[in-house]
Amino acid sequence: MPLKVTTAKTFKPKPEDAKLNFGNTFTDHMFNMDFDPDKGWHDPRIEPYGPIMMEPSTMVLHYAQAVFEGLKAYRTDSGSIQLFRPRDNFKRMNQACHAMCIPNFDEGFLLTALKQLLVLEKNWVPSASETSLYIRPTIIAMDPFLGVRTSYTYRFFIILSPVGAYYPEGFNPVKIWVTQDHVRAVRGGVGHVKTIGNYAASLYAGELAHKNGYTQVLWLDGVEKKYVEEVGSMNIFFVINDEIVTPELSGSILPGITRNSVIALAKMWGFKISERKISIDEVFDAGANGKLQEIFGSGTAAVISPVGEIKFGSRTIKINNGKTGPMANRFYQALTDIQYGKIDDPMGWVEPVV
Repeated sequence: MPLKVTTAKTFKPKPEDAKLNFGNTFTDHMFNMDFDPDKGWHDPRIEPYGPIMMEPSTMVLHYAQAVFEGLKAYRTDSGSIQLFRPRDNFKRMNQACHAMCIPNFDEGFLLTALKQLLVLEKNWVPSASETSLYIRPTIIAMDPFLGVRTSYTYRFFIILSPVGAYYPEGFNPVKIWVTQDHVRAVRGGVGHVKTIGNYAASLYAGELAHKNGYTQVLWLDGVEKKYVEEVGSMNIFFVINDEIVTPELSGSILPGITRNSVIALAKMWGFKISERKISIDEVFDAGANGKLQEIFGSGTAAVISPVGEIKFGSRTIKINNGKTGPMANRFYQALTDIQYGKIDDPMGWVEPVV
């Protein structure tokens, strides 16, 4: 498919790198592409960033048939721009499309289109430490229809946002709150899919956590409400008696790309690492007997986020005296060094852009 490019007539002022937060500023251009049953995916185009026109009856607004991804572009010390595992993002997005009854797309073409968009917006990629250009590919159902069915038409768009640290704490320990009264997802549902309804389901408990001084919610399984699943925007890892443990992918946990990267690095370094069920009682018992050494989350937005405190009911434990542990620090340094081109990429994860 030919990719049409229309450049903006006016350009936005770029924010200072030092003043970047997360997700408030958007670049001058975006990618759009449409789907209908007769043409398939068609009319791919890069054009000025702007509103998507839709009717009030557009199906995504009523039934949440949508998928999205999150990845980043990084500027290296030499000034070049590179991506981290974008092929895995588009592969996971196509898997999500299947789960949400959305037509699959050509992953190779979309990666090429993304790179062209990034070349056009290369001056938006910040260069300060811990900054990057966040990339949000999204597909939404576009039929104007109020009956419950899958849509026949869709819009694929990609928007870009220069960002700083995801959490106000930066790379410092966060506090997480375990809820037993609310569930995010259950096996057999769409908890393993990056779809918008999962995030709506997490908002209420997230607000309760914030009101109680906690950064994120740690979700338990939706059936027995005893096994750890994931944090609101991250997968979770525990270091217990020198073993790294992360909940197994059971169908209600997002298969995080950063999670997979941590596992791959741990195996390369020769660490003992397990993907298995882990109950919240096991975590607190390990904390009580001195075997819980670290907890950290993993995700595109924060990369690695150490956890300094965890609360469950009336019980609270501090991890590693509320300080960042050596394991979290090692994974963070390794991943960010690869992402920013400071060390050689031993895994073939980096994708050059320009």
